[in-house]
Amino acid sequence: MKQLISKALTKTGPLIGLAVMFIVLSFLSPHFLTADNLMNITRQVAVNAILATGMTFVIISAGIDLSVGSILALSGCVMALALKSGVGIFPGVLIGMGVGSLCGLVNGFLIGFMRLPPFIATLGMMSIARGLALVVTKGYPVFGFPAGFDYLGTGYLWDMIPVSLVLTALVIVAAYFVLKHMKIGRCVYVIGGNEEAAALSGINVKVHKTIIYTICGFLAGLASVMFVSRLNSAQPTAGIAYELDAIAATVIGGTSLFGGVGTIWGTVIGVLIMGVLRNGLNLLNVSSFWQQVAIGIVIIIAVYVDQLRHRTQL
Repeated sequence: MKQLISKALTKTGPLIGLAVMFIVLSFLSPHFLTADNLMNITRQVAVNAILATGMTFVIISAGIDLSVGSILALSGCVMALALKSGVGIFPGVLIGMGVGSLCGLVNGFLIGFMRLPPFIATLGMMSIARGLALVVTKGYPVFGFPAGFDYLGTGYLWDMIPVSLVLTALVIVAAYFVLKHMKIGRCVYVIGGNEEAAALSGINVKVHKTIIYTICGFLAGLASVMFVSRLNSAQPTAGIAYELDAIAATVIGGTSLFGGVGTIWGTVIGVLIMGVLRNGLNLLNVSSFWQQVAIGIVIIIAVYVDQLRHRTQL
């Protein structure tokens, strides 16, 4: 009975919470349910949605990645410098995503093959990537990109659908397919559930962990493309604390910090909960300081529910 309740909370709890927030905020603010505001929310959460998608792979595998915010900054700065040098939009975007993938590959190698704890390895990468972003830019923002680059972050398809929303949706669908229908996805769950059992069953844990963190780094690089395109500038200080938002959204969406449990759709709901909460508090003119307090409370509740769920499964 306890396990049934636990599963029900995992699947429906975040969705119910999101629905309650929509109802409450629609009564408190007449501007909340307008089409413009809802579209604004989707644009605001796009970067976090992509980062949290990568974080979902990592946390399901019982890991953690503290470096995605710094990787976003480094990828964006290197891409921006490449664009300014005249390489073209498409090669520049590939360079940005390549830098993110390389950082993720290093994380995966340190964790999978060198057996460093994920917390330590990614904490080190957080400092390295941030330092390199400051080095390559000399601490200054980079701007002045080719015409049309801002379309990725601010453009619309058919003058109705934000390009950022389309890209985010494609990432989410692709991640769902990988976790649900591909071997690597099944291995992510098995490794997170019991790493020793995964190794005994023939799964190459070292290689798969490397792949998992490379995916997370690649998505951080992709998020940097959208971020830089939207702001039309790259800053070495960008992405500070973004890793915390990504972790929070993933956990709020039902992914267990103990590993082996989680879904992409749950993460999407977690991202929306954070985005709707911030948007609603802004509409209600709540101080940004109190917004941080509110988000912290939501995170604590989500982790507490995760612990209760884990205890019922023991």
